[in-house]
Amino acid sequence: MSHFVYIIYSPKRNRYYVGQTQHLEKRLFDHNNSRSKYTKGTSDWELKWSQEVIDRSEALRLEKQIKSKKSRNYIEFLIDSAS
Repeated sequence: MSHFVYIIYSPKRNRYYVGQTQHLEKRLFDHNNSRSKYTKGTSDWELKWSQEVIDRSEALRLEKQIKSKKSRNYIEFLIDSAS
């Protein structure tokens, strides 16, 4: 079953969050309704980028790859290249 790797952004916190899920809409709802430890405390998360992959292992690999860069510039590059 397909999965998604996604990047969301909070203008209030001026932060990005990278994650993976099988149900993108539901996960975004969870982030905006304090159902996620890291994103709890603000409800202005916006989906900025997503990529569908074939399975969870591929999603975890891509999520790890993005996070390993530890770079806001890389995240913004991904977002801009999708536009």
